[in-house]
Amino acid sequence: MTFPNCSKIIITGGSGFIGTNACNHLSSAGHDVLNLDISQPRDPKSKSEFSLVDICNYEHFYKIVHDFQPEYIIHLAARTDLNGKSLSDYSANIEGVENLVNISNNISSLRRVVFASSRLVCKIGYQPKSSNDFCPTTYYGESKMIGEMIVRNQAESSYCWSLVRPTSIWGPWFDVPYRNFFDAVISNRYIHPKDHMIYKSFGYVGNTVCQLESLLFTDSFMMDRKLFYLSDYDPIEVLDFANQIRLMLSKPRIRQVPIYALRFIAYIGDFLKLLNYKSPPLTTFRLNNILTPMIYNNDSLKEISGNLPYTCQEGIIRTLNWIESNP
Repeated sequence: MTFPNCSKIIITGGSGFIGTNACNHLSSAGHDVLNLDISQPRDPKSKSEFSLVDICNYEHFYKIVHDFQPEYIIHLAARTDLNGKSLSDYSANIEGVENLVNISNNISSLRRVVFASSRLVCKIGYQPKSSNDFCPTTYYGESKMIGEMIVRNQAESSYCWSLVRPTSIWGPWFDVPYRNFFDAVISNRYIHPKDHMIYKSFGYVGNTVCQLESLLFTDSFMMDRKLFYLSDYDPIEVLDFANQIRLMLSKPRIRQVPIYALRFIAYIGDFLKLLNYKSPPLTTFRLNNILTPMIYNNDSLKEISGNLPYTCQEGIIRTLNWIESNP
C-alpha cells in the first residue's frame, strides 16, 4: 500500500507507549504530527510537536484542534490502569471521548478518526458475538465500553471513523505490565505455570503503528464504522515467547512452577492489595489473565495492512536493545 505524505495528523495520548511510537513513525514518514497529551513526551527526541492538553477541558481541546485543522486523528489518550475505585475515575475515557467526537463533528478539514478502545470491554477469555457485545468486569473496561457507544451514536458522517481494540502490545517505550515481563525474563525471575501451553494474540508495537497508519489511509469502505483488534496475525505461545527472549540473552531455562503454588502466591497478592500495596507481583486477576488463552481474529485488518514489517524475533531484538539503553 502506498501512503501519502505531508498529511496533518493529531495523535491524542502521543506521549504514551503506543502514541510515542506512532508519533515517531508518522513524523519520520513526512507527516505534520501534533501530539496532544496531559504528560510531556516520553521520548525527548520525539520529532512530533507537542501541546499540553487535557481532553476533558473542552474549550482548550477544541481550540488546539481547530487551530491545527487536522485531516486525520488517532485517539489514544486514556486512563488505562485498573486501579480506579469508581467509573468517575475514568472521565478521560468517557467525557474525553465525547469531547473529541463533538470537536470532530465541527472540524471541516477532518477526513478520518481512529478511536482506541480496549479488549477489556469484555471479560478475559470471552469471545464477543458481535462488535456490540460487551461484558466488562472492571471500571476501566466499562468506561471503554461507554466510549465505544458514544462514538457509534454521536460521530457524524462528515468523516470516516473506526474503533480499534489493542491486545497485548509490547516493544520500545512500553511500561507495566509487558515491560515487567521482559524484565522478569532478563533477571531470571519469570516463572511459568507448569504443563500449561498458553496462546495469546500479542502485537509488536512497530507492527501496531503500521496497522494504525493503514487504517488512516486505506479506502474508506474497508475501515469506516468498523471494529478491529490490534495484534500481530499469528498468536504466540507465552513460554515460547519467554524462551526466545532468554535465548537471545543466553539466560538459564525458564523455571516452571505447579499451578497450585502460583495460586497461593496470587492469594497473597490479593491480600497485599487489600492493604493498599499497589503492585504485588501476582494477584488472582493477573494469574487468570496469564492462564486464559486470548486469541482474536484480525483477518479484516490483515486485508488492509498486508504483511507486517517486523517478525517476532526482530521485535525482540529491537526491544532488548531499547531496554539496554533505558534500564
